[in-house]
Amino acid sequence: MKRYLKELIILGLILVMFFLFPLTAGPTDAMGMVFIIIFSMFLLSFILGLISKNKLKFLLPVATAVLFLPSIPIYYNSSALVHSLWYLVISSIGLALGIGIRFLISLVK
Repeated sequence: MKRYLKELIILGLILVMFFLFPLTAGPTDAMGMVFIIIFSMFLLSFILGLISKNKLKFLLPVATAVLFLPSIPIYYNSSALVHSLWYLVISSIGLALGIGIRFLISLVK
């Protein structure tokens, strides 16, 4: 379990982001909140791609999409289901960029 501590911390931050960020948004702040969550998702997956050497990191995009699903009936309506796909795509892009930059840094060393 200790070898997956980085991944678990990132997933914990994602859970906090999905369930606590919507509490701070008012009814007119919906698009701003979605942008903040998308940007945070990209940043967290980018960081995980940079720091993690475990194969488990490749499950992060799927895990983020699945972790968002329970928040849909709590905070949103069924039209927010498409955001799960956005989080999957954004997380995949961030993870790929992080892995690519880590690879380029390892080439320079």
